[in-house]
Amino acid sequence: MNLIPFAGVAFLWFLGVLRDRLGEKEDQFFATVFLGSGLLFLGMIFAAASAMGGLIHAYSVATGTLVGSPSFAFGRAFAFDAMQIYAFKMAAVFMISTSTLAIKTQLVARWIAYLGYASALFLLIGSGYLDWALFVFPAWVLLVSIYILIDNLRGSNNLEG
Repeated sequence: MNLIPFAGVAFLWFLGVLRDRLGEKEDQFFATVFLGSGLLFLGMIFAAASAMGGLIHAYSVATGTLVGSPSFAFGRAFAFDAMQIYAFKMAAVFMISTSTLAIKTQLVARWIAYLGYASALFLLIGSGYLDWALFVFPAWVLLVSIYILIDNLRGSNNLEG
């Protein structure tokens, strides 16, 4: 649970890098959806982590009485829904808006943007049925990050020129 804030800072840094690469070519509509969905995703992750952290702390205080209680059922359902339903639906919206910006501005390779569309669709449909589907979003963010890192190391920023 203590690593969640660091993951949040890393994601904010990722948002900043993307906005920096977009520069003046940023489409205001998609950039607003991109930034809003990214921040909502992060807020939902923090809310779910806080709920789980509260449950863990409550369990450490009252080991025997918490598990069967209505409070435990509510806290677990809240954390699960905040993560599975709301956070990852916002992640899918983030992927769609980022992929659209990527195609319009050549932010990343087109195939990564198209993979983002397919992954977002899979996340919208599959996240409710397949628990491992939630790994699609961090894998796509990692792919975009690696692409940008390699592109920056080569010194060929697609947006300049």
